[in-house]
Amino acid sequence: MSDATESIRREMVKEINHEPGSREDLEQKHGKVWDTQEMQKEFEQLGFIAPLIVVRRRSDGIKGSLKFQHSPRFYFDWSPD
Repeated sequence: MSDATESIRREMVKEINHEPGSREDLEQKHGKVWDTQEMQKEFEQLGFIAPLIVVRRRSDGIKGSLKFQHSPRFYFDWSPD
């Protein structure tokens, strides 16, 4: 099965993880940032394909996506669908 987004995602992963940002750096660029426990509290995980995770916000049921970096693992750039 072919994945039309693979090359785009691979570039995103390289860019995000080349120089992983601190929480403060990510907050300046993207606003709110979550560590794993915070993300799991606020969102239900529906699926992921690096560097994106599909989630449902627990407070109102809105589906959307977050980006994540590998290490340190932070989630950011919430985008509702």
